[in-house]
Amino acid sequence: MHKKFDTSGEYEPAEDTFFMAEHVEKEKGKSALDVGSGSGYLTKLLSKNFSFVVGTDINYPVLQNQTYKTNNLICCNGSDAINYKFDLIICNLPYLATDEILDIATDGGEEGFEIPKKIFDSVYDKIKSTGKFIFVTSSLSNVQKLIDYAQQLGLKSQIIAKKKLFFEELILVESTKI
Repeated sequence: MHKKFDTSGEYEPAEDTFFMAEHVEKEKGKSALDVGSGSGYLTKLLSKNFSFVVGTDINYPVLQNQTYKTNNLICCNGSDAINYKFDLIICNLPYLATDEILDIATDGGEEGFEIPKKIFDSVYDKIKSTGKFIFVTSSLSNVQKLIDYAQQLGLKSQIIAKKKLFFEELILVESTKI
């Protein structure tokens, strides 16, 4: 499995980022985690309503060169380097169904499930008992398999929004501990 890193460190927010932003901008609490922070757009947005916000990304050059500069950035896989429980965790999943991982920012592996599963495993124990995990995925991935896996972990999940695009439908899912 070949993993490509964009060493330029430039990552601009796209339609899926703005879709998630519409739905998380009113969330409030003490702590929030943005897994796969990328451009920093969502991390910066969360900083308005949360006193402690952390952004993670597996791509160090992207964190160094965020378009929307934020603090508390950690280069790691998912949230593996964190030992803290958050009120809110968000993730714009790498959800494209691919035979191999060529672009870690977008490719989710087989059925768009392989990489999201690793992220779910990483964040589950970082969600407070009263917290929630909100993620965006796509009709191009196996959405039901993602929801079923979240349920197996102990997360009650429901689709809270959908947005039709030309070639796919973006799907926003909210999960809470059971």
